[in-house]
Amino acid sequence: QAHLVQSGGGAVQPGGSLTLSCEASGFTLADYGMGWFRQAPGKEREGVGCIIWNGERTYYVDSVKGRFTVSRDNGKNTVYLIMNTLRPEDTGVYYCAAVSLVSSVQDMCIWPPRHLEFSGQGTLVTVSL
Repeated sequence: QAHLVQSGGGAVQPGGSLTLSCEASGFTLADYGMGWFRQAPGKEREGVGCIIWNGERTYYVDSVKGRFTVSRDNGKNTVYLIMNTLRPEDTGVYYCAAVSLVSSVQDMCIWPPRHLEFSGQGTLVTVSL
C-alpha cells in the first residue's frame, strides 16, 4: 500500500533547528514532485517549500527563504525539510505531499496541489520559549 511516513518534528526554542523527513513506501519517490505544507492553529494550510523530481528546482514561500531547505534523496525514497532559525510563527503541523504532473514548482506549492497523489500523516512543530 502506497503511503508517506513522516518523522522528526517536536518542540524547539526560537532560533533553533529541526529536520523533518518523509519516506515513501510502496511507490517510487523519484516519479513525483514533493512539497512541504504547514497548517498553523486557526489558519489555512500553506505551502512552505517544494522540489521537483530530480531536485534541480525548488520553491520557497517568502517567510522561510534563507531559513528552510527542501532536499531529496531518491535513492532512499526520502525528502527532507531542514529548518533553521525557527520562529514562533513557524509553529504548526507540517505535511509532506507527493505531486504528479508538475508543470511549475511554484504552482505545486499552492495548497491543494492540482495533482496531489499522497500526503503524509503530519507532524507537529512547536517553536516557543
